[in-house]
Amino acid sequence: MLECLDEFPLIAILRGLIPEQALDVSQVLIEAGIQIMEVPLNSPNALISIERLASKLSSDCLLGAGTVLKPEHVLASEQAGAKLIISPNTDAAVIQQTVTCNLCSIPGVATATEALKAVAEGANHLKLFPADTYGYKHINALKAILPVGTRIIAVGGVTASNLLTWKHAGSDGVGLGSYLFKPDMNLDAIYNLAKELVLIREKALENA
Repeated sequence: MLECLDEFPLIAILRGLIPEQALDVSQVLIEAGIQIMEVPLNSPNALISIERLASKLSSDCLLGAGTVLKPEHVLASEQAGAKLIISPNTDAAVIQQTVTCNLCSIPGVATATEALKAVAEGANHLKLFPADTYGYKHINALKAILPVGTRIIAVGGVTASNLLTWKHAGSDGVGLGSYLFKPDMNLDAIYNLAKELVLIREKALENA
């Protein structure tokens, strides 16, 4: 499933998800064509949601834990079944623990200093966060000083209307938060938004 990260992934960030809705929401996203999901650890009973998704859908989606701030959170996320460890910041201890656990490390970066530090510590991919604050030009500016092949995923402010702009600006994927999912959204709304995003992505890849 890690191959899902190779070709402009769409990552659904399910902040606020509760265990009781985890399976229904994830199945709707899978039906729409989104295969990568992140449950932020500051969501209610996040590890329970991750456990439920991992036990039922491990072959259908790539599951990550988000807002991972401490090494012990990496261990708890691994035990729950997460394969991606995603953070809003660059923390050497978190990256090192993720690498030790043989999980995929995606720390948050904003500056060149943070990006270079994350790569040096062994991060697999980088998350530009908050992307909308730094803007489209920031990605290629970072890539100019990073090792060739470093992949940057834009998170923060990504919508259907600017998805292609982020791709053309050099983003290697995007994370979609409250635009795609809020705890009070109905399943049809989530599906329709997800499907629209998937279709935009597919068309972009066809024309690449």
